[in-house]
This record gives sequence, structure tokens and C-alpha cells, in this order.
Amino acid sequence: MSLPKNEVVFDYRVGSPERATIKSELLRLSNESLEIPCVINGQSVYTGNTVDVVMPHAHSHVLAKLHLAGSKELELAIRGAMQSKSAWEALGFEARLRIFEKAADLLSGPWRARINGSTMLGQSKNVFQAEVDAACEMADFFRFNAAFYRRILLDQPISAAGQLNSVEYRALDGFIAAIAPFNFTAISGNLSTAPAMAGNVVLWKPSETQSLSAYLTYQMLVEAGLPPGVIQFVPSLGATAAESIFASSHLSGVHFTGSTKTFESIISTVGSRIGHYESYPRIVGETGGKGFVFAHTSADPDALRVALIRGAFEYQGQKCSAASRAYVPESLWKRIRDDLVSEVKDIRMGDVRDFRNLMGAVIDGRAHTKIKGYIDYAKADHGYRLLAGGEADAREGYYVQPTIFESTDPRSRLMSEEIFGPVLAVHVYPDAELDSMLKVCNNTSSYALTGAILAQERSVIEKLSHALRYAAGNFYINDKPTGAVVGQQPFGGARKSGTNDKAGSALNLTRWLSARTVKETFVSPKNVAYPHMEAE
Repeated sequence: MSLPKNEVVFDYRVGSPERATIKSELLRLSNESLEIPCVINGQSVYTGNTVDVVMPHAHSHVLAKLHLAGSKELELAIRGAMQSKSAWEALGFEARLRIFEKAADLLSGPWRARINGSTMLGQSKNVFQAEVDAACEMADFFRFNAAFYRRILLDQPISAAGQLNSVEYRALDGFIAAIAPFNFTAISGNLSTAPAMAGNVVLWKPSETQSLSAYLTYQMLVEAGLPPGVIQFVPSLGATAAESIFASSHLSGVHFTGSTKTFESIISTVGSRIGHYESYPRIVGETGGKGFVFAHTSADPDALRVALIRGAFEYQGQKCSAASRAYVPESLWKRIRDDLVSEVKDIRMGDVRDFRNLMGAVIDGRAHTKIKGYIDYAKADHGYRLLAGGEADAREGYYVQPTIFESTDPRSRLMSEEIFGPVLAVHVYPDAELDSMLKVCNNTSSYALTGAILAQERSVIEKLSHALRYAAGNFYINDKPTGAVVGQQPFGGARKSGTNDKAGSALNLTRWLSARTVKETFVSPKNVAYPHMEAE
């Protein structure tokens, strides 16, 4: 069975029709003020408990008012999901998959500018970052997941003479909680739809700061034919959601992307209530990261410079895969440092509606304060040397300059802790200390999500790949450590980066299936005795 092709990425160059379309949509969305309800059993529910959805790059501009679900709405959503479960399962695999394949075509066509535009304005992504995320990756998730499910169905056991063996792939017994982050529209869409394709019913809790693009995605799924009650759209505060979701005996799975701390809290809560659930909940999580770039003396200087800039500063470093730490040999650092610093200082940052800007703002005031705290700490510590950036201003938008520090200590805070912002820490090591520095890179961080090596010598590439094989679940050679593509680089990491269930592959999808083995005997035995029991 052949796989689909990845969605074509538009480049939005000057004079292109897609550039004109997205410019028009950005203007329309900017002048619109939405009320975003919860959607429970297909009905819009306006709770009156609202928060403003703003543009991070112009935080006085309110895009929408988001109505948050409380415990009453969440309990109603759980009951409704369980009531919808049998009809959704009975619809059958093929009929379910066609809904999401239609959604992919809607996203590729008439919904493309709307979803991209909402991602740009609500999450402060430039047009290219929105395109590869909200349009292309989400469409790829829908199409490839459908194809992967079809392949899974073909995996059947052998049958001996006189019998037929088969495996039936069922949904899990209860409901799935899909808890999504702010930074990728596609991840939010995948967390909710991947289990639903398998016949599960889902409570979808998007991040408040991603709720605009999430709500439009939900509306698109309804247009594609998603029945009421299958995916309950319930934006809510984390503590409120946890209280209702994890108290339900019907919880059968958690599909999560977010912070390591939150994920550990989820595991702890579920574990403490394990005897309460009707079945053992499956917990799938992709959490934090401390993406690294490790360079060898043979690395191409220009390739290294581009990998560092794109890896560290695209989408303001708000990717769990972002290049947050780098290990560069002294001789190579001398060759690239000045050009790297000069180019970073020239990066344009501002309103994403100005397509000349590479960077927008970080997502909100809390993130801005956290990132600024790391910068201020490093400025005051003599173990760091500020090379570029270092300023943060939240008066009009939550802006943080692209920042580079040299760190004399390869195990310092900025070399080991997740910052989740546009801050790159570089440790310069003596050329002769390659082996010891590989051990430092492997052991310093508690995360193991993404990493990249840059080298030209094949023997060196093999050596570095082997030495760092447990340091990253997604490993890149002569490229930046970001930008995984569905169907090409299944995504996920281990250690404190999650369960490594690889979104964008069949590995993730099997977590939302419960297999039933069926043996049918055509000619049944009529005697209890076996041949070996005959008398001598």
C-alpha cells in the first residue's frame, strides 16, 4: 500500500497568488473579534468565564474572547463522549478515515489561508513557519495517519489448516484526553485526531494561547463530516481540566505535548488513582528538550552557521526541538564567530504581518519573564560572555532579541536547562578534546529529543552518531535539529523528553488501538483424548 505525498510548501514570494491571499486573510482576521465557545456534543457553549486571545507581537490587540470550560462542562463533555462512542466505532475504519482525508483537502485548499493566518496572528509565527506547521504538517498528519492505519489493519497472524486466525483492531474502552501546547497548530490537531481515527472519542484541551487556530481547525473538521460528540472541544485551565479528566473512571488514554513538569504530574496523578480506572490508561507524551548542535573540525562553516541561526531562532526558539546549546571546536569557532554574530544582529524582529521579519514575539508575558530571567542571570554571571542580543521588551509585544552567550562551563545552566526561547549557549572546546566533549554532550542534559552533528569525514560522522545515539530521538547530520516532516522523520524523544512514541508514524497510532485476537476453528475436535494417550 503506497503512502501519500507530503503537502507542497508554498513559499509566499512577492507576486505569488498565495501571498496576496494570506495578506487579505490577515487583514480580515485582524479586524474580526471572535467569541470562541466550548463545543460539547456539537453545541456551542458560552460559559462566561473568558480570557482574551491576543496577538503576542501586539498584545493590546484582542483577537477573540475564549470561553473556558469548568468542571460542569467537562463532566458533560465526558458523558457526551461516552454516549457517542458506540456509534463512532460502528461507523467503521474506512468511513472514519475519509473524514480526515477530506479535512486534509480542505486544509490544502479553502481553509489554508484561514488556518495559517490564525496561527500567524495568535501564535506570532511568520508566514513560512505557519505554512510548514498549520497547513502542511497538519494535512500530512491527516493523510499519513489514515494510510498508516490502513497498513496496521493488514498486519494479521498466520492460520493453520482447519482454522482462521485474525486480529481485530478496536478502540480503547473509554475516552482519550488530548492536551495540547501553544507552539504547533499541527500538533494540537494531531493529538486530538490520531486517536479519533481509530474509533476513540476525545476530549480536546487546546492551549488558551493557541485556541484561535484550534477552534478554526475544529470547525474545519466539522465541515469534513466529523459527527457531534466525537471530539469535544473544551479549552480549560490546567488545574480544572485535571480535576475532572483524571477523576473519571472512563479515562483510557492521555495524548500530551507540553512541559516535562506537567507530564510528570499527569503520570503521578494517574498512578495514584490507578485502581479507580476501568482500564489502565495509556499515557503518550512529548515533553521538553534541549536540542544540541555538535560540530567537528571538519564541519562546513557555512552549514554550521545556518544550522545554528535557523535552529535556535526560527519561531523565537519556541520549539522543543530548537538548537539551544552548541559545542564548537576552537579552530572552527574562530572562523565562524564574527559572521555568526553579525548575521544574528541583523535578524529582523517584529509584527509577523511584515513578511521581512524572521522573528515575531514570544507567546505571552509569562514566557517573556522566564526567558528574560535566564538572560539577566547569564549577564550577571562571569561564566558567560554575551555575543549578541540580550535585550527583552514587552511594552508593545513580548519581544526577546535573538541572543547568543558563550559559556565557559559546558554543564552550566544555559547549557543544560530548557529555556524555550531565542537563547543559544555555545561552549567552545579545544580541538583535541573531542572524545571528552562527546561524553559531556551526552550526559549534561536530562532531555533526549533532538540533536545535530556537523562533520564532513565519514568516519567522524559514524563516531559521533554512535557516541550520541541515546542523546536524541531525532538526530540530524549536517542540518539543524528542527523541522521533522511527517512520514519522513517520525518525531519523539526519550529520557525526560517523553515516551518516544513517534508522532507521524504507525508507532504512535498503535497506542490508540486495542487488539482482539480471534481464532475460528472450522472442524471442531470431538474427542477429549490425544493420540499420545493410546495404550501401548
